[in-house]
Amino acid sequence: MQENLISLVEQAGVVGAGGAGFPTHVKLKAQADTVIINGAECEPLLRVDQQLMADQAGPLLEALDLLVEQVGATRGVVALKEHYHAAVEALERELPAHPKLSVHKMGGFYPAGDEQVIVYEVTGRIVPEGGIPLNVGVVVSNVETALNVLEAVRRQTPVIEKYVTITGAVRTPKTVKVPLGITVAEMLALAGGPTVEHYQVVNGGPMMGKVVPTDSVVTKTTKGLIVVPEGHPLLNSLNRSAPQMLRDAGAACMQCSLCSEVCPRGLLGHRIQPHKMMRLASYGSLCDPTYTPMNAYLCCGCRLCEYACVMGLQPWKLNNMLKGEMGKNGVRNSLHEQPQQAAPFRQFKRYPVHKLIQQLGLSSYDVPAPMEEVAVQSQTVRLPLRQGVGAPAQPVVKNGDRVERGTLIAVIPEGKLSANLHASMSGTVTAVTEQEIIIRQ
Repeated sequence: MQENLISLVEQAGVVGAGGAGFPTHVKLKAQADTVIINGAECEPLLRVDQQLMADQAGPLLEALDLLVEQVGATRGVVALKEHYHAAVEALERELPAHPKLSVHKMGGFYPAGDEQVIVYEVTGRIVPEGGIPLNVGVVVSNVETALNVLEAVRRQTPVIEKYVTITGAVRTPKTVKVPLGITVAEMLALAGGPTVEHYQVVNGGPMMGKVVPTDSVVTKTTKGLIVVPEGHPLLNSLNRSAPQMLRDAGAACMQCSLCSEVCPRGLLGHRIQPHKMMRLASYGSLCDPTYTPMNAYLCCGCRLCEYACVMGLQPWKLNNMLKGEMGKNGVRNSLHEQPQQAAPFRQFKRYPVHKLIQQLGLSSYDVPAPMEEVAVQSQTVRLPLRQGVGAPAQPVVKNGDRVERGTLIAVIPEGKLSANLHASMSGTVTAVTEQEIIIRQ
């Protein structure tokens, strides 16, 4: 174990770059027997991880060796989809120099990158309901996160940039490395701008992403930006209101259970059956004394249930609504059963990504987004103090201060789960609020 690795990772402000944003220095305080690099690139259309694995296979395996040593593991595994041919070839070329490491090739199904799914695919272990991979002796890290750990340890480099795929209705889809805090509008300009006049932008991928305004900014968890024309079915789905969703469910759900047949967590043996939750909208009852609104906490929000439904209904949105209401009322998840086995025939019920892309109406956007170096001309960055799980960072600069690129500008509040924040450009601090720090060149 490297005594100072956790300290260096904490100083650098590393968080999960795949979207969750959990502070990495906290995760690495664990003990586990297996470390998995999640290279499955869960969301359709996104390209960051597969490109990083192809271009930086050697550094990635070096980073994985560090993580394996840090948590006391006996092995490390890079898990990725078998059709990422360039990445597989690059990794396998480097593997002989890393005896504790291996590559696990997965099928092209969704959501292969769900951390509980990837743990089962690689190890055969089932994470308990409401649990985390560490419950079964596994630590999972995103590709970019692992590379950020390596940079923190080898060069004491803080996280001030992010790799992002820009795709959808843009002139030149691409993957770029940009400073934290530039706007979505500036990102779209790097890809030649939208090809349509009226559009919305999905941050994070078509399945689990969210519609964001163009004045929102790139953070440590931004993974992809997808430009979607107004009126597209994807936007109709994401923007459908909760009351409308409930009306649709009450009128159209025929209890066919197709949503439950493909639910990734249900297929791991968790007690989540989306079709039963839909009974609340139709009958005001779950009609099953063993099933309660608490089961909504077992939903991972992957949205696959919607695309298995012949009526286009949204059990995931009902689950999200229930989780929100229970959370506001102080009701916490009490379901933590350890399944003994996955569902029968699970391997035949995994949902093909190519089929999902067609159903999403995104086939025309499923194109390469090559990694390119770009010149970012931004004069201002806005850096949110919360860029992941936990409390916002606490500013240590004030309005008018001069800062250099990489300067520590906000720190972890004492006793809180959080991450340090650094300046992503040199300039003058022009504003410090409860939400963000603004720096202008």
